[in-house]
Amino acid sequence: MKKAERIAFVTPRFSEGATIGGAETLLKSLAVHAAASGRSVTILTTCAQDHFTWENTLPPGSKTVNGIEVIFFPVDEDRDIDAFLRTQTTISSGRAVSMEEENTWIENNVNSRALCEHLQQNGDNYDSIVAGPYLFGLIYHAAMVHPKKTVLVPCLHDEAFAYLSVFERLFNTVGALMFNTAPEMELARRLYKPDPDAMSVVGMGLDSFDCDPNAFSRQQGIKTPYVIYSGRREQLKGTPLLIDYMTTFRSRTGHDIKLVLTGSGPVDCPAELRPHLIDVGFVTEDEKHNAMAGALAFCHPSVNESLGIVILEAWLAETPCLVHEKAAVLRDHCVKGGGGLWFKTYPEFEAELSLLLDNRNARDQLAAAGKRYVMENYRWDRITDKMLNVLDA
Repeated sequence: MKKAERIAFVTPRFSEGATIGGAETLLKSLAVHAAASGRSVTILTTCAQDHFTWENTLPPGSKTVNGIEVIFFPVDEDRDIDAFLRTQTTISSGRAVSMEEENTWIENNVNSRALCEHLQQNGDNYDSIVAGPYLFGLIYHAAMVHPKKTVLVPCLHDEAFAYLSVFERLFNTVGALMFNTAPEMELARRLYKPDPDAMSVVGMGLDSFDCDPNAFSRQQGIKTPYVIYSGRREQLKGTPLLIDYMTTFRSRTGHDIKLVLTGSGPVDCPAELRPHLIDVGFVTEDEKHNAMAGALAFCHPSVNESLGIVILEAWLAETPCLVHEKAAVLRDHCVKGGGGLWFKTYPEFEAELSLLLDNRNARDQLAAAGKRYVMENYRWDRITDKMLNVLDA
């Protein structure tokens, strides 16, 4: 078996820091560990930083970051955003669309002709091309340049876009598919029926870290228990539901409990919760881990996740998790690891949060089980070996 000595990683955004979307964090982390194993790695990305506007704010060209060459390409600025948004609204609503509408959506999605031209001209310089997540026109078109040497890291969700025929074509054209979890791979099997030999579960490793469970409360002057969420604040991540549930919990139970948010995005908070909402925005990794460690629980209300990096981090910080029952991947983590509980309705959420408040022993047992699960299954040495086996094959 020939080793993939020269590997290109294609991702829509890249940040020298740690704060960026989960999929981009995954691709960057895989690239860093492939390079650390002795492979020659190049990261191909766009000049955009904002995942809402996709404005080209970084200069195009090559830059070395921690010993890895990162090449920035401009996002196409001539796309028809109105046509894209019209079609996206139709797709999001679950209504059927024609092939012409699918093509309108993918062609006016986030794309970079410059990046694809680089792959066309330099494809022979790469033994393997790792691209993801699946939802971007950029990734679709990049994968089609050299499909047989492309490994797709889809970060697939059970969402309306996943049912488009363009993605069935994508999943059945690339050389290999590298999934984060078994439930994600099972979803792809159900939707697209790709070659079973092309599919592997790899995921992402996490390094253990030191944290102070009292540091965040001291810094923020918090005297009561708090629940924490980290990540983007938007409908797709379930944050409106979490805010609604926390407001109702305080009102119904009389418990003085806070909600802490880290990350980005607007927050629509009712007046009665606002004095008890602590929104710290972007924070360093150390600050985030300290905030997780001091929390009563980490709540991840999203139903569309392919890995759920933040709940794995929360478990490393020895904090139990509450997740939505409809999130197959997150529920699977909780079932296998025993580190969290899942809810489908508000009464279940109230019962579980009350249990964590009233029973310190149960909370500590969940936290310890979650940490064991991550340490046993998400060590970087195991993940890197699995990734390189896929790329070499």
